[in-house]
Amino acid sequence: MKAQIVILIAKQFFKKTFNSKGLLVLWCVFLMALAYVTITGWQAFEEQHHIIGHHQEESRASWDNNPDKHPHRMAHFGSFAFREQHPLRIFDSGIENYTGNAVFLEAHQQNTANFSQVSLSTGLIRFGDLNIAMLLQIILPLIIFFVGYASITSERMNGTLKIIYLQGANMKAILLGKTLGLFLITCLFFIPALVALWSISFLEHDIINSQIATRSTYITIAYTLFFMLLCCITVIISATSENSNKALLSVLGLWLLLFIIIPKTAQVLGNYLYPNPSKIEFRTAIEEEVSKTGDSHNPDDPYFNKLRDSVLSVHKVTDVKELPFNYSGFIMSKGEKQTALIYNREHKLLIDKYRDQNSIAKNLVWLNPYLAVKEISMGLSSTDFDTYVNFLSQTEAYRYKQSQYMNELQMKYISNKAKGSEGKVHVIDSSLWKSFPDFKYEYISISDTLSNKLMAIVVLIIWLLLVVGGMLLFSNRFKIS
Repeated sequence: MKAQIVILIAKQFFKKTFNSKGLLVLWCVFLMALAYVTITGWQAFEEQHHIIGHHQEESRASWDNNPDKHPHRMAHFGSFAFREQHPLRIFDSGIENYTGNAVFLEAHQQNTANFSQVSLSTGLIRFGDLNIAMLLQIILPLIIFFVGYASITSERMNGTLKIIYLQGANMKAILLGKTLGLFLITCLFFIPALVALWSISFLEHDIINSQIATRSTYITIAYTLFFMLLCCITVIISATSENSNKALLSVLGLWLLLFIIIPKTAQVLGNYLYPNPSKIEFRTAIEEEVSKTGDSHNPDDPYFNKLRDSVLSVHKVTDVKELPFNYSGFIMSKGEKQTALIYNREHKLLIDKYRDQNSIAKNLVWLNPYLAVKEISMGLSSTDFDTYVNFLSQTEAYRYKQSQYMNELQMKYISNKAKGSEGKVHVIDSSLWKSFPDFKYEYISISDTLSNKLMAIVVLIIWLLLVVGGMLLFSNRFKIS
């Protein structure tokens, strides 16, 4: 098989398809849709970035502007932690619209993330968010199927396939040539989307950000493999179909199955097999566990009474007023540690339940390459479930550190003779909590993301190798006429 023949067939298919008026109309509509989702994506990102930055500054200013007061009251005053969206959210919004981006942080209380875009918008967004990735994952595959379904059947029906064969082109060359030609047509749609993707890399001072550029590189590779796979599948279906009508029905049925039915079924099945508790049930479970282990705010709690006796014994004193530190602050720190352990344990169970729900779709990547590229795309765009869980973990770690810092200030600066936290006597200087650093979210590293999405990456490569290998291995079984 000569490479020149493959290239010649690819050029012939490309020219023939490119001269079609229908393709030109389709291409223009796609470009308009791409321009729309890119511009609106940029605007939404800039607006969200401005809003988050504004509220983060306000929250910090509110924290810093508090007058001198008791550290425990300051701990309950609390602060907000905001998550800035990753710039690649413009490309693939993932589950960003359905997850909160702000958490209120306070002592002895773990709050959930709030203010998702879905909750603050009309119901239209619940049907799906338009973005560049959606065009590449849903619309472009349909275009590939539509353009390539008759690539072999039309040649067979008008007799030109037999003529090409008699001129020295074997079936392998014909299949590869048609696949290459179909991929070149795909690039007419894919390359403008890549331009939109790579434009995000110039967000910061018009200089390519290596982190974004590296992620964009992996995203480009993943989608390239995905489209090559779809082109091969389309040509194989065309080669195995008796006529163009049957080929069209086959590709449309495959599109519905892979891109609509299986993903939706996996989501519904996951929710049915692994139902998650409601927010009230989750809170109730935590409160029940806390009540079993003791309440640090209750002076007559049996657990903390035993703890008090042991502390007095260790320091060889008979009254908490004789301790070298503020006993109330000490109890608050122990109570904070206790409730944090309980919350983290219950929260892990909840997250595991969500992971079980997602495992249905995650395991189906072996049967559906669309789910694989979707996983990779969301992960590299930092808009997947792992990113959201990582945000919650970082906010809880920050909240716990902040609360314990205030407890340490109470232990160090508040007298044991102080009664309660009211008034202006038993207070500390505000500069002591102003020095506490602000919350800064750190995204999951690229290496960890690739590790998390390793199965999806492997599946995508295996699918491509199997399809190309099968096409070449069984090419002699396809009919010429």
